[in-house]
Amino acid sequence: MVGWTPREMAQVALFAALTAAGAFIKVPVPFVPFTLQYLFVAMAGIVLGSRMGLASQLVYIGIGLIGLPVFAEGGGPGYVLKPTFGYLIGFALGAWLIGRLTERQEKASILPFFGAAMAGLAVIYGIGALYLYGIMNLVLAKSITLWNTLLYGILLPLPGDILLSGAAAYIGVKLWVLRGTRGKALFVEEGVKEEAQA
Repeated sequence: MVGWTPREMAQVALFAALTAAGAFIKVPVPFVPFTLQYLFVAMAGIVLGSRMGLASQLVYIGIGLIGLPVFAEGGGPGYVLKPTFGYLIGFALGAWLIGRLTERQEKASILPFFGAAMAGLAVIYGIGALYLYGIMNLVLAKSITLWNTLLYGILLPLPGDILLSGAAAYIGVKLWVLRGTRGKALFVEEGVKEEAQA
């Protein structure tokens, strides 16, 4: 993070911490526990943008791999052998993509933000499901069918993550409004316009 301001580093650390906290709010589902983490992953991209959103998730993954129990099932370098580790890799790439898509928006709007969150979710599910299938069959020698990979790795958690995408889009718009403009973003709420002109 050379060249980053203390405020930027604090924001990155905040969203890394929020993602970690989300790991402990979970609904048990076989193979892939459903947590609130995606809410904070999507918000990291929407609020921080691509560069800082990516960094927040890399920090989260890094502190988990060095041993802090911040993942849904613990932590440590051995976590790379967990069937769910691919989703963590996806968090970083998903946050980056969401940030890239929202950075292009001229106005804060729920629908484009929701679309960006869903695009990020697709990346996470794609990487996560491939990792789940590969590690179970090729490394852990615990056979899992393609259907069960799709069922447990995508279909079961999907409805909840769609709801989290909507929540992230809604909260993201509100936070953009509170922060004023970021990059090319311009908030459309009249109160913000009037305040900016004052």
